Amino acid sequence: MRLGEVERLRGELSEFVADVFVSVPRRDQRRWGECYLRGLMLDGRRKSVQPMAERLPDGNMQALQQFVNQSPWDPLPVRRRIAQRLSEVITPEVWVVDDVSFPKCGSASVGVARQYCGAVGKRANCQVAVSVHAATDTASCPLEWQLYLPREWTDEPERCRRAGVPDGTGHQEKWRLALGLLDTLTDWRLKAPVVVADAGYGVSTPFRLGLEERGLAYVLALTGKEVAHPESARPDQPAYGGLGPPTLPRYRTPPRAISVLAVEAGVGRFTEVTWRSGSKGAMTSRFAVLTV
Repeated sequence: MRLGEVERLRGELSEFVADVFVSVPRRDQRRWGECYLRGLMLDGRRKSVQPMAERLPDGNMQALQQFVNQSPWDPLPVRRRIAQRLSEVITPEVWVVDDVSFPKCGSASVGVARQYCGAVGKRANCQVAVSVHAATDTASCPLEWQLYLPREWTDEPERCRRAGVPDGTGHQEKWRLALGLLDTLTDWRLKAPVVVADAGYGVSTPFRLGLEERGLAYVLALTGKEVAHPESARPDQPAYGGLGPPTLPRYRTPPRAISVLAVEAGVGRFTEVTWRSGSKGAMTSRFAVLTV
């Protein structure tokens, strides 16, 4: 947005800030919070404090830097209120669990490493955050997120200390971070309609079990290499011989790849679904409902 457009929204933005920053204790903190939000809304490739302060007529780099890095205010109540407001506006049909990447040039930013970067579509130097987005066919917004710390960071406590990572912060797999975010949103009294995620999360058995334990409905992508037994398969219980512990039930045939089971189910089990309107027209996929 251009400066004039942002200035015309100052009144509405002030009402928004008064609501979401109500937990921030000091008036000057709320003032610089509003200033920081206007900086994020303005056009400009770089969204760090210095260039934003230069674009704003009332920008003050030192004050903005202090608000972001040093002011003693708790961000969680602010994020909670934003998540509640956005959920009310969007009325999400699904919650999307995904990775959000931030390409970086240096090595000092917290969690930066050479890893897959969705923003450029390949491995690159970047930060990655696990996020939960509320989404419909026409809108989406982040509800909660957390930065992912690769092991190369958590294995170097001094590097973490220099970057301001709290002491005792350990490495957590992305699926663990995702379940933690879902728990936080539940604590905020937000209810997931359906959780969806790509194969990066779908292949994780602990993640799927975690969703089931929480009673959450989900649709997760798989690679097709995962194995399962068909619905008709039944575990066999060998007769007990009377010595030692009873033998556990076991299947007589090995599990097979999901892709093989889908092919064996036949074309009639597949339904074509239009799941998005893209820039080049409707985007469709074929889905089969299998009981495995």
